[in-house]
Amino acid sequence: MDLLKDKVILLTGGTGSFGNKFTDIVLKEHNPNAIRIFSRGEKKQLDMANRFKDDRLRFFIGDVRDKDRLHRAMNDVDIVVHAAALKQVPACEYNPIEAVRTNIDGGINVIDAAIDNGIERVIAISTDKAVHPVNLYGATKMTAEKLFIQGNSYAGKANTMFSCVRYGNVIGSRGSVIPLFLEQKKTGAITITHEEMTRFWIRLEDGVRFVTKCVNRMKGGEIFVPKIPSMKIIDLADAIAPGVKRKIIGIRPGEKIHEILITEDEAKHSREFNDSFVIEPEHPFWEEDNLAGGKQLPEGFRYTSANNEKWITKGEIKKIIKEL
Repeated sequence: MDLLKDKVILLTGGTGSFGNKFTDIVLKEHNPNAIRIFSRGEKKQLDMANRFKDDRLRFFIGDVRDKDRLHRAMNDVDIVVHAAALKQVPACEYNPIEAVRTNIDGGINVIDAAIDNGIERVIAISTDKAVHPVNLYGATKMTAEKLFIQGNSYAGKANTMFSCVRYGNVIGSRGSVIPLFLEQKKTGAITITHEEMTRFWIRLEDGVRFVTKCVNRMKGGEIFVPKIPSMKIIDLADAIAPGVKRKIIGIRPGEKIHEILITEDEAKHSREFNDSFVIEPEHPFWEEDNLAGGKQLPEGFRYTSANNEKWITKGEIKKIIKEL
């Protein structure tokens, strides 16, 4: 059963890269009753309205920091997808209080407004930066994950379910290194922080489809992690600018050589499926048979961008860049 069909969906951060692709796919493939785009930028909302020209779209000017506005926007909503965040690592480091107010306080407001409005399902978008965070952005997203999972306890008898989706870097999105490399290629030199660096990568449309699938699967309390490929940053540089001079500049503050999507501690209460892993909550509200069919992970398992079984080849990288 498609739980998005004929439903009213509120999408925070709706004018971003994820929001635009989510709207495109859900309108075409799931036939919702309405999608409410909740964001701060009226110009981006106007551009989005002109692009889609679909009367199932509604546009709400608002900020997740404003609980009253969120409460009004969620009136008669069935499903909330929370994608709003400050996510540029350097900006969050330089403006830490603003990052906390949006990524943490904003998350609390989403949780409270969802419970008060009796929303059926809420799914929050997280990141590999939330695992063993080394920068403020990752720390705020780690906190947000904890808040949304525990939101199931706060809901009580309201029957509002909260879950998270955690995945890696989105290819070609805002903040992606691909546009940077393409621009640097013109100058004749590409900057690389570390030659051994690896990253998880996921296409935007794959991320959206995984989220829509998780909305249907969720029981409330899970962190869903897709099985996605890794990429060596040096291979990405070779694919974008073969033969172009490389300049090694060293790891920036708040940056890791490899990313992690599941720690060995989380693996102890996780299940493996064909396309994903699901981290079970360690809370009394969780029922053990919620993840029937999933396999237990071996002792000491860690899901990192360095030990991944799936890798993107240089040929695949070139194809992706051409598509972008």
